[in-house]
Amino acid sequence: MPAGPVHEDDLVVVSHLSPRAPGQPEKVYLGHLLVEPRRHAAGLADLTDEEAGRIGYWNSAAARALRDVAGAEHVYAAVIGDRVPHLHVHLLPRYPGTPRQYWWTRVDEWPEAPRGREEAVGELVERLRVSASRPG
Repeated sequence: MPAGPVHEDDLVVVSHLSPRAPGQPEKVYLGHLLVEPRRHAAGLADLTDEEAGRIGYWNSAAARALRDVAGAEHVYAAVIGDRVPHLHVHLLPRYPGTPRQYWWTRVDEWPEAPRGREEAVGELVERLRVSASRPG
């Protein structure tokens, strides 16, 4: 992960999709975050109450950071889990100017969407980390 995680604690890790991940392009959609429990859980229903609370908190804190730091006008959240039964919540920011036909599931397909290599991802992660770590 470029610049390390946005947040990590005993229950949860928040990270940016890495350009080095298998199957990922050299440049990735900036702001595509993953919020996941440290313990393997196949889906939302498999979380403990404590994990669920922490996952919920960090989804909200990371979405606020994407809005306040990265300039997202909206943040989508999705749990897919079709290929591998492992829970991670995808947070995808929608940036101002994104044409309506690219909203929701196609937000990262917009040709003019902000993308970056490891350095840009690392810089964004550092800014998000500072913002997301602030209380409330």
